[in-house]
Parts: sequence; structure tokens; C-alpha cells
Amino acid sequence: MIWDELESALDSLEADGLKRHQRTLEAPCGPLAVVDGRPLISFCSNDYLGLANDPVLVEAACAGARAWGVGSGASHLVSGHQSPHVALEARLAAFTGFPRALLFSTGYMANLGIVPALVGRGDAVFADKLNHASLLDAVQLSRAESQRYAHGDLAALERLLAKSSAKRKLILSDAVFSMDGDLAPLPGLLELAQRYDAWLVIDDAHGFGVLGDEGRGSLAHFGIGSAAQRLLYMGTLGKAAGASGAFVAASQTVIEWLLQRARTYIFTTGSSPLIACALAASLDLIESGDARRAHLSELTVQLRDGLADTRWQLLPSPTAIQPVLIGDNHEALRIANALYERGLWVPAIRPPTVPRGTARLRVSLSAAHSAAQVASLVAALQDLA
Repeated sequence: MIWDELESALDSLEADGLKRHQRTLEAPCGPLAVVDGRPLISFCSNDYLGLANDPVLVEAACAGARAWGVGSGASHLVSGHQSPHVALEARLAAFTGFPRALLFSTGYMANLGIVPALVGRGDAVFADKLNHASLLDAVQLSRAESQRYAHGDLAALERLLAKSSAKRKLILSDAVFSMDGDLAPLPGLLELAQRYDAWLVIDDAHGFGVLGDEGRGSLAHFGIGSAAQRLLYMGTLGKAAGASGAFVAASQTVIEWLLQRARTYIFTTGSSPLIACALAASLDLIESGDARRAHLSELTVQLRDGLADTRWQLLPSPTAIQPVLIGDNHEALRIANALYERGLWVPAIRPPTVPRGTARLRVSLSAAHSAAQVASLVAALQDLA
């Protein structure tokens, strides 16, 4: 029976240490979590600046709900595009330095919309092997030829580009890789895009709000301007920005094309106007958030220095994503559970999210964490080592 196959497959996942389990959070997003009535210090979320439960955003959302209601009621191209959306898109374009921006409901939907709108059969996409799942799925949906290059390897990418006879080419990469925490070589990617006449699509889900001058993102971190017509910049708004949604920033022509052709924009209900109101307030806090980013950087150094002389292998990440490489799935789960018993919530990340044999603890730091909270994690990992 077909359901017997599912039961067998679920049993196999359990045996391999790959079965996922939900835990219900009984408190707002923040460093102090409650799960099943148990208080924990959370190192799980991507709320890098601690804005998800910030009173300023909460009040902006409440004011937005009072003024605009809860739902948009329709897709953006029918009647769901409201004044808060227009204002937020203008702010995002100005903040990132691009002529125009377009809102999407999620980062996943943004990526699924961008790539198939730009390339299709007869074209080729050149993607970093460690790209996020949404980027991998976007390539499949586009039906373009998929060519994947070794992580961060510009020479390998250039060889693939030089050999390609595709009508249109698109280079696709995360800016900050979500499971390793390292940065893509963005200047080199742009140079290759220019040399080989390719689109360059950058997913800055984990850099927007954290990296660059005033948190303007990974392009600003590398000093890359927005003048290149071939460059598309995607940023998510549910991580450092503390709310939900995503945006794409690019040239006027490219954004107009996405508005006409990105199916995940055209055929879905517009995001809630109250979220747009909250995000407008979030941009203000991001722009003035140098103290938050400085504290986050100090916590990153504290964690790395504290584990430097232990058996734990830290991947070379300069960001708030600090992976502790374990290797074996069951061992990663054992360590995560041991931390949980000590009141520390750190997720064990296993395949297929990461390559086989590289199971890890993914420590996510936030500006809302205190030095004492990070010290407790360091002490526990030192003890478990």
C-alpha cells in the first residue's frame, strides 16, 4: 500500500538520524524561549538584530492594523497593492541604492519568481553548490540548463561560463551562506557576469541589515554599487528586519519585467499592510543600528575565542551564523540534546540541508543576546568537549 511506503521511509529517516521534529515556542521570538513550559536560551533564530519583538515594530504593526486592517484582500496586481506597500518599496530601493524594488511574500517565493522570469529552455544557470534550496528549486522551475560550480570557486565558474553556448546566462549565489556563514566572492562574481554577459542574481537573506554601511547588505560590504544593469539583489525581511517577506531590487526595466512575468508575484495575495508598516519602522532601526551590529560582532568574537582551544571545529564564518561541525548525524543530535538539557537551544543541522558527513550545530547569534548568555553556551560546549 502507498501509505506503507511512507511509514517505511519515515522509519528510515529515524534510523539515519534525519527525521525532523517540531518544537512549539511558547514565547515571542527572542533569546529567552519557552518550550513545553521549559525556559531556554535560544540560539536558533535568524533575528540577528533582535527586532522581531522590538516594541517599536510592535507599535508600528498595531498602528498599521488600525489604519489598514489585517489583510490586503487580493494580489498586488488586482487590488492588494496598498499605500504602505508603495512606501516600503520606495524605502527599500533607496536604502539599497537601486532604482526600484518589488515586494514578495517570502524569500523563497522571490527566488522562485526571479529565475524563471529571466531564463528558460536553451539558457543556462551557473549556481554555487551550497546555494539555498529555494535557489536550487528556482533553477529546476526555470527549465534552464543547471551548471553547479564548487563552493566559492571563481576559476571553476569561469571555466563553465567559457564553455557555455547558452543563449542567456545567469550566475546565481547566496551572499552569506546560511549553513556555513561565509561570504560569496561578490566582486569576482560581478566581474565574471560582466565579462560573459550574464545576469547576476544575489540572495542576501542573511546579510541584509547586518553587513555593510548602516546594514545596507553584502553589496555595500564589498563596496559594490547598484549601477550594473545585470545585477539583481534579493533581500529577505524575516531575518534581521524582524518581520516577514522579501524584496528584489534592480533596474527600473528589470523590476518592471518581474512585475509582468514573476508568477510568484502575480498569482498570490499581497502581503499584509500591517507588515509593511512594521518594516518601515524596522528600516529606521536598521539604519541607526550600528550599536546593535557592533555588539553582534563582539558576541561572534567571544564565541569563537571561547571554543578555539577545544575539539570543536568552527567553520571560518565572520557572520552571526557560527556552525560547529560534528560530522555524524546521531552525534550532532546527541550534542544538541545535551545542550537542550542544560537549557540551551541549538539546532542540529543534518543532510539534506548540509552535505552528507557534515552534520553540525548551527549557532545563530543575535544582538539581543547578552555576553553572559553566550558565555553559558561556551562553557557548556567546553564541558561537552
